[in-house]
Amino acid sequence: MAWDYARMRLRSIAQPPCPGAALGLDRATTDAARVAARTHAMAKPKKEPRPKAETPKGFRDYFGAEVTTRAAMLNAIAGVYHRYGFDALESSAVETVEALGKFLPDVDRPNEGVFAWQDEDEKWLALRYDLTAPLARVYAQHRNDLPTPYRRYAMGPVWRNEKPGPGRFRQFYQCDADTVGTASMAADAEICAMLADALEEVGIPRGDYVVRVNNRKVLNGILEGLMVDNEKTRALPRSFPETLDTKLSDWEFVDPEAVLRTIDKFDKVGVSGVRELLTSGRKDASGAFIDGLGLSQTQSEIILRFLTAKNNIQSEDIIRSNLTESGFKTDPSSINGATLSALIELVEESEIGLAGLRELDEIATLLAAQGYGPDRIVIDPSVVRGLGYYTGPVFEAELTFEILDEKGRPRQFGSVAGGGRYDDLVARFTGQQVPAVGVSIGVDRLLAALHAKGKIGSAERGPVVVTVMDRDRMADYQAMVGELRQAGIRAEVYLGNPKNFGNQMKYADRRGSPIAVICGGDEFAKGVVQIKDLILGAQIAENATVEEWKERPSQYEVPRAALVDKVRDILAEQR
Repeated sequence: MAWDYARMRLRSIAQPPCPGAALGLDRATTDAARVAARTHAMAKPKKEPRPKAETPKGFRDYFGAEVTTRAAMLNAIAGVYHRYGFDALESSAVETVEALGKFLPDVDRPNEGVFAWQDEDEKWLALRYDLTAPLARVYAQHRNDLPTPYRRYAMGPVWRNEKPGPGRFRQFYQCDADTVGTASMAADAEICAMLADALEEVGIPRGDYVVRVNNRKVLNGILEGLMVDNEKTRALPRSFPETLDTKLSDWEFVDPEAVLRTIDKFDKVGVSGVRELLTSGRKDASGAFIDGLGLSQTQSEIILRFLTAKNNIQSEDIIRSNLTESGFKTDPSSINGATLSALIELVEESEIGLAGLRELDEIATLLAAQGYGPDRIVIDPSVVRGLGYYTGPVFEAELTFEILDEKGRPRQFGSVAGGGRYDDLVARFTGQQVPAVGVSIGVDRLLAALHAKGKIGSAERGPVVVTVMDRDRMADYQAMVGELRQAGIRAEVYLGNPKNFGNQMKYADRRGSPIAVICGGDEFAKGVVQIKDLILGAQIAENATVEEWKERPSQYEVPRAALVDKVRDILAEQR
């Protein structure tokens, strides 16, 4: 009995109680847990994956010369706007989706096409997609504190959640000017004149651009006469074109916005292409068939007469008669007078159409009084911008010079700005119609045009680089660069490892520096500096013979006190 007790005692010492017994776990389960814990403790911590350094799709980074060139161009445009009496406005980059509303570009749902998210109050916010919708909100919110009319310009990035492509980014810059609170056509004429002046200010010469002007009301009059369905003109027209041999039952009601979208393709597909799209349809460049709108040939021909009215070949007597009978003041011998005459014959039975022509006549007359002729600003009915809030005059700035496309084929550069009258936009906030007119310049497009015209260099001149030959003399080098900066000269001290002088010169070359300043122990002792003309040196190294190299030194030794004067002289010669 005692032996049995001793044996049991030894067994209990050799095998301690199972730690998990109190929890109802058997010994095997507990041992497995011990092994897992030991393995986990011995395992190496897992490294977090490094993020990939890349810009999101549809976005890009801008460096040095790109940023400063854009800023210089925008400053030039802002100067023009300021001379016209416009004030700067910087509004929030974030708006409520409710404020943006249905005026999003080419989308049907209010939060599509923008970068939107919900805040902590579950309210939908979005990055602005243009600068006009924020203006409507700003004016509605602060109208009691703003002058009437309110004239403002704004510049900055906008964001659109659209499919990116070559030259098409999700973030880009716009430059806008708007007048809110007046229905006077003088405001529209002023916007057109200011746009022309801005283009010339940044380097687009007269003759290389034209501002084309149309009026949405004139097109509405055309559609009204053709019985094209419109919420505002759903009833039958008061009269019907007597020259058309057709029955009312032959006419189809068509969505006017569909007609507008088709007309907007006029510059791309021409007269025959628009005719096909208005009627039975056409094949595109890929061979795919695009359904037409189903208009009759008679309807489509009237619309085409409207689009090509600028090519009117009426006699001056007929033109003068049409303008006089309508009370228009535009010069009948001008292309604007001829265009208005052709349009009068198309919309003479439409009140809304004639109202639009009267506005165009007033704009042309006001511009002519200021010296802006059709060579700079011209009435052109083929201009139909797609945004739904334009209610009157619309305009587009087009660059007429040719460039080569990616396949080396010549093509006209095309549009760089557009705008118009949008009297209904602010009413969304106020419940009252507030007349407004404005223009938006595509900044990236205009920059590309200036590059194509050679108005912008491919690389910006870098700073003068003061090299470091003795790191203990850093204070002396800083004094040199300080004197250069005080003289208005862009300059910097080399702040890398000065041990290898060759690396300093490579740095200056990579920075596009025009000059390097060199001053070592010998120069300090003599009270001189070495000034190296890097641009001339590169030209000599590339083209000159040994004799020419000796005759045209690119490095000069001058007294330390003459540093600024010599650098200024070399920079002047380089220009």
